Amino acid sequence: MALDFHETANGQIVIVQASGMLSKENYEHFVPETERQIQQFGKIRVLFEMQDFHGWEMGAVWENTKFDLKHFNQIERLAVVGAKAWEHGMSVFCRPFMTAKIQHFERTEFEKALN
Repeated sequence: MALDFHETANGQIVIVQASGMLSKENYEHFVPETERQIQQFGKIRVLFEMQDFHGWEMGAVWENTKFDLKHFNQIERLAVVGAKAWEHGMSVFCRPFMTAKIQHFERTEFEKALN
């Protein structure tokens, strides 16, 4: 599993690029980096880009749920970028766990998602 973490807009936008299967260990990097951004800016925007993404291992599902519950009102917007139908479904699934505006974009719409 590859999980790359980038910042843009002076750190207020966090870009997470995921491929393969997310594991609990991936969250050991993602959570502190994202919490650092939240502490600095209060609210952030996240662009979650999936390429050859296969989902979450059970431990990662739990870590993701804990993160969402802890920071549900600190994510202003979540853009989910991916081509598969289930990836679009994931953006719908996340809505009850966040106050963020959540929108799905096709890969060809990356720049639109970034904005």
